[in-house]
Amino acid sequence: MNVTAMNTGIPESDRAQIVEGLKKVLADTYTLYLKTHNYHWNVTGPMFDTLHRMFMDQYNELWTAVDEIAERIRALGHYAPGSYKDFAALTSIKEDADVPAAKEMLANLVEAQESTIRTLRDTFPAAENGNDEATVDLLTQRLHVHEKTAWMLRSLLA
Repeated sequence: MNVTAMNTGIPESDRAQIVEGLKKVLADTYTLYLKTHNYHWNVTGPMFDTLHRMFMDQYNELWTAVDEIAERIRALGHYAPGSYKDFAALTSIKEDADVPAAKEMLANLVEAQESTIRTLRDTFPAAENGNDEATVDLLTQRLHVHEKTAWMLRSLLA
């Protein structure tokens, strides 16, 4: 018996399709982590303390998620991307040219959260078609977090 050959009930072609989506989810999550951490360091203004703490909670949650997503890619038998070059090529999130004002930070994070939500939604069909319940569960959990975070950020802009 060849123990290095994977036989988990998901054909390699399905796993490869699922992983392509997960790589984009990982890139968006890592890029969102960097953006949020940058804002944590550089936010100023009357909402400094509130935003500084909120951004810290968000980037800590994203840091944990990055590991979970990368480990899911590995569990599917593929290597996870792990360089800035890889993430830049895969992400749908726009980078900042400078340090925005606090209100613009919030708007940028809403946009980045929603971009990540769209990437998550785009990844569902491959996971569902491959009968990959573990990935569907991961995507569902991430979707919940990003939708809630986008709502909270948007509420601060009202």
